[in-house]
Amino acid sequence: MTHQTVGHTPTGDGDGPLADCPDSALVPPGSEPRCPVDITLATLGGRWTPLVVREFLRRGQASYSELSAALPALSDKVLSDRLAQLTGAGVVERRRTPGWPPRVRYVLTAQGRALEPVVRGMWEWGTARREALARAPGPSDSV
Repeated sequence: MTHQTVGHTPTGDGDGPLADCPDSALVPPGSEPRCPVDITLATLGGRWTPLVVREFLRRGQASYSELSAALPALSDKVLSDRLAQLTGAGVVERRRTPGWPPRVRYVLTAQGRALEPVVRGMWEWGTARREALARAPGPSDSV
């Protein structure tokens, strides 16, 4: 069974930019994803991850304390987890500077910079959604 991607008109050739993944590419949670959308979601998965990537796209590199200050609602544990996740995915690189005290900076990699259109698309979609919700009549407006 196949599905049509929302907002996408099938071309009939099945190999457009949003072509459906074959069922064999869809794997259960915990397995290594093979569908391109699933791969992207696995990389950006978890609450706060896209916002951490957004901060790297704005800065190029950052220390832990800079990221913590930019995202004050984010707990230290979650920020540490997200940095480990993004480092493991090759999105950021951890660079330790020798000296005392040792300093660590996280630097966006080429793979991380390639996420810019993804995050920009999320920004644009979210902006349009926020504006549409602001224009929509509320429950008390329908009387």
